[in-house]
This record gives sequence, structure tokens and C-alpha cells, in this order.
Amino acid sequence: MSEFNEFDQQGSVPNKDTGSIISHSFEMYKGVFLYGIAAMVIYIIASFIIQAVSGFNSASMMEEMNETGGDYSNFSYWNIPGFSLYLSLSGLLGILLAPLYVGLIYIVNKYNTKSQIDFADLFIGYKQNFVNILIYSIISGIISSVAMTLCFFPFIFIYPFLLLGYPILLFENASATEALGKSFNIAKENYGTFLGITVVGGLISIAGIILCGIGIIATAPFMMIVMYSAYCAFLGKPRQIEFKK
Repeated sequence: MSEFNEFDQQGSVPNKDTGSIISHSFEMYKGVFLYGIAAMVIYIIASFIIQAVSGFNSASMMEEMNETGGDYSNFSYWNIPGFSLYLSLSGLLGILLAPLYVGLIYIVNKYNTKSQIDFADLFIGYKQNFVNILIYSIISGIISSVAMTLCFFPFIFIYPFLLLGYPILLFENASATEALGKSFNIAKENYGTFLGITVVGGLISIAGIILCGIGIIATAPFMMIVMYSAYCAFLGKPRQIEFKK
């Protein structure tokens, strides 16, 4: 069981503008990036396991794509052995690991408030509001997938409305629909700022691919930190979660 207690006045809060929120995110991430890397390593290991179980070989797929000489008109992903199963299992993995990303947000809050951090904190999402985190992950995943199928740009314009969902689920113990509605309403009233931090935060998150492929392990979790900083800016310093032993 868990309870919420207001924590002390320690901890910084950014202003309600893109530059301040991104700067705050950088300051926070400098202190917790090792936990972000740990979360990504867990994700990558799980992905390798799924690939082995499904029989899908990504290296083989890349070779087949290269052999087309740039003409992909006759290339079909669905004909690749194990691809459909791998895709299904990857979607399930994304849902099941959503609490892990929530755990990173929790760790950032502990760092911001100068509280002692334990590695086990990374898994708080599996104890706190677990079901609603999974439901929210499914709903937001469907919304994002629909936007991505239309074109990449609609996804960029829709994602700001989802930005505060995970912090609201964690710090306010809200239901999935409550988190979605509250995130949507706040983003709607401050859309320019939310779009700005989504674009900048997203670019930083994928910078690891551009600079050095494996660097994505270090940069991808940055978006979770942006979510926390945005929450602080627009909803104030969150309440700390303490577990009764």
C-alpha cells in the first residue's frame, strides 16, 4: 500500500516556457541518466529475447532490403519470417514496460527533492497505480499509432496532449481516463509551449541515433524527464510517494 505526503520545499520548478522546461530537464537528467540507461538496457534485453522467441531476424531483413537496390515496390515486411509475431510481442512489451518509464519519473522527483534514491525505485510503477498505467499506455499507444499511420507530422501535433499523462498517473494516483483528460486540457490551454517542448525534447531523445547509433541508450529516456519538468511547471511540485512497510 502507498500513501501521499506533501514533501518539503526542496526542489526546483521551471517557468512555464519551453526554454526553462528543457533547461530544467537537462539539470534533472544529469543526476539520473544512469537510471535512464538502466531502463533502456532492460528494454533492449527484452527486445532481444522477443526477437529470439519470434524467430524474426532484423539483420536478415536489412540484408534483404539492401538487395532490392532501393526499389521496395516488391518488398513486403509481412513475408519476413517471424515479423508479424515480433511486431505483436513488441507492442505488448511496450505496454508492460510503461511502468518502468514511470519509475524513472519517480526517480527524477526524488533527485529533485534531494531524497535518497534506490535502484528499486525504478520499478515503483509496478506497485503504484499499475493497472491504470497499463490502460493509459494502451490508449496513448492506439492514439499515437493512428497518428503515425496518417503521417508522421500528425503524431508530432498530437503527442503534446499526452505529455503529462504518466506524471499525473504517478503523483495523483489518477485513473487512465482522468490522466488523459487532464493532460489534454492543460496542453490545450498551453499548446504552443507543449508543442515546443515535445519537438525539442523529441529531437534530443533521438539524437543518440544521429550522433552514434548506440547513443540512443543514453538519450532516449530524456523525454520522460521532459514530462516531469512540464508537470512541475504547470501543476507545481508533485507530492512524494512513500510506501508503508
